[in-house]
Order: sequence, then C-alpha cells, then structure tokens
Amino acid sequence: MPGTAIEAVGLSKWFGAGEARTYAVKEVSFQADFGEILYVVGPSGSGKTTMLSMISGILRPNAGKVTIEGTDIWSLSDDALAAFRLRKIGFVFQDFHLFPRLTTAENVAIPLILQDRNWDEAIAEAVKDLEVVGLKDKAALPPVKLSGGEQQRVAIARAIVSRPDILILDEPTASLDGETGRTIVSFVRQHLLSDRRCIVIVTHDSRIYDFADRIVKMEDGRLTGVEREKLDAQ
Repeated sequence: MPGTAIEAVGLSKWFGAGEARTYAVKEVSFQADFGEILYVVGPSGSGKTTMLSMISGILRPNAGKVTIEGTDIWSLSDDALAAFRLRKIGFVFQDFHLFPRLTTAENVAIPLILQDRNWDEAIAEAVKDLEVVGLKDKAALPPVKLSGGEQQRVAIARAIVSRPDILILDEPTASLDGETGRTIVSFVRQHLLSDRRCIVIVTHDSRIYDFADRIVKMEDGRLTGVEREKLDAQ
C-alpha cells in the first residue's frame, strides 16, 4: 500500500477572538507516507502535540483539512470519526494513560472491547500483542507493577491491537532514560513499521532522530522546514 497515508492542508488551531486570538498551530501543511517514520520535532510549546491531535481526529481544527487514506476525517460525524479512529489510528499518549485497576492484558484489549469484540477473544489478542512487545509474562499484572519502559510497551501494544494503518506516538521517550528511549523507538522501527503502515512520532529528543525517515520541524505553531533525508542524531 505505498502512497500517501496522511495529508494535512492549511491546519490552524487558535484560541480567543479578535485581537486576543492566539494561534497554537498556524497554516500547517504536510504529508506522511506509508512505509515511513515521520518525526515532528520542535521545542516545547511549538504546537507539535496540538497538530498531532488534529491529524489523529482528537482535536478539531479551526481551519484546514486532514485526509487519511483518502477520507476527510473532519467531515465525518462524531460517531463515524470515533469508529474510524478505532479502526485506522493507533495512538500512544505521552503519559501512557493506562488504567491502574485493570491488568496489563485488559488495558491492551480496550480498543477491541470498544469494537464489541468478545471479551475472551479480545484478551487473547491482547496477550498476543504483549508477546510482540516482550511482555507476555506480565499480562496479569497491573501497570503499577511495571517499569516506565514496560508501561510504554504496553501502551504500544494497545495502540497496535486493532491493526491500525496509522500509528502515532506523542513524546514516546519523554519519561524514559536515554538508553530505554532508544530501545523503544528501535523496537517500533524494526517490528511495527511496514509498507502498509505509517508511523508519526512527535518528539524533541534529538537522541532518537536517527530512527526517522523524514523530519518535520515546527516552531511557534508553524512549519519551519522539512528534511527529505534521514538525519543523524546530534
């Protein structure tokens, strides 16, 4: 499935009105392709996470368009958009967003349960993906019993359990030490990237830049450059 996975055109998000209007993202346009890892980089407050939320169907833009696999996602009804996200987009939050009262396997199974899958089948699928990320033996444990790196891998397993074509990670190394962070992103590149999947990673961690195929730079809500070649870590 080579080709364009995500196309954003003129994306803008602002708060306030008139002279008090403040832009979080202003007229951002780019595309991400199947078979690549695209980084969105920039300092804190540059609009990276806001832009990520708009392309993943979480935050509605004030202006602009997001097309995923040919579907204009913001033209969909709320219910249709929620269903589209469940099927097409896997999202790994910066703070993992794992439920402490659920087991690791139950956390991973949540997207399948939301799709009305049978409970036992959903748990079985979750355990398979925990095996993919090397945590099958932790399936019955609550997240609080896991290290930060292990919790990140649980969040990744949950994001891929629906077999999404788009995988989006928000600051995946923010709460991890350098070695663990590189291990996580290396795993993502080696085991989760394919010519049928596009992966977008928001980060300001230059230690993992060498895992990207292309890098989009943001500052003050705007794109300031797009690197066409892989960058070496600084």
